[in-house]
Amino acid sequence: MVGELRRTAVLVPLLGGGLMSAERDGIRWIYAFTDEAAMARFAAARGVPPGEEWEYAAVLGARLLDVVVPSLGGPPTGVALNVADEDGAMLFPPVRGIVPDAVAVDAPRR
Repeated sequence: MVGELRRTAVLVPLLGGGLMSAERDGIRWIYAFTDEAAMARFAAARGVPPGEEWEYAAVLGARLLDVVVPSLGGPPTGVALNVADEDGAMLFPPVRGIVPDAVAVDAPRR
C-alpha cells in the first residue's frame, strides 16, 4: 500500500495557510484523500455544510512522504488517507519504510 500511495496524487486540504492535520498521542496526521468525493465525505463527517468549498493541493504521495513530512518539523508526522471511509481508510505512520529515516520514530538515533 505504501508503494501505491507513493505513485498516487492525493488531495491535501489547506487550512490557515498550512496543511490540514490533527495531532493524537504525539503524532501529527496530515489528512489526504484519493479524490474529491472522499474529501467531501470527510467534510460532511466534520459537519461542514454541503457545497462548502475547501482549498486543497494535489500532491504526489512520494513528495508528501519524502519532502513535505520532513520539512514540517515539530512532532513526528504521518499521513491519514481517506479517514472518513470505513472500508478505505489507511494510516501511514512516521516509521522507516514510509517516511525518511531522519524523521522516522523507529530509526536508530546517533
